[in-house]
Amino acid sequence: QVQVAESGGGLVQAGGSLRLSCAASGRTVNIYAVAWFRQAPGKEREFVAAQTWSGGSIYYADSVKGRFTISRDNAKNTVYLQMNGLKPEDTAVYFCAASEKPPMSAPNEYRYWGPGTQVTVSS
Repeated sequence: QVQVAESGGGLVQAGGSLRLSCAASGRTVNIYAVAWFRQAPGKEREFVAAQTWSGGSIYYADSVKGRFTISRDNAKNTVYLQMNGLKPEDTAVYFCAASEKPPMSAPNEYRYWGPGTQVTVSS
């Protein structure tokens, strides 16, 4: 079994930055891909970014390209999401997810989920 947990959310003004962390524990040897998703009130969960656990392949949603960066520190079993140039429309609960399969953008491809962390961007 794999467990993931997010941290680093908070309140920031538009144009500001935040870095989210996702710590993985348990049988991390089973992890092939890690992703970030977000869900705003009344909206479906949407893909933000993903990468293979080895870091070889990285994918971003068009809405965050050039502003968000996903990275990982395998020694710490931690994946990060650096978010720069934040906009009010980035406000959402951000979730970390892990999969035993290659990176995909569909939430149902991910088996392991964290509880989420709130990111609020004020205008």
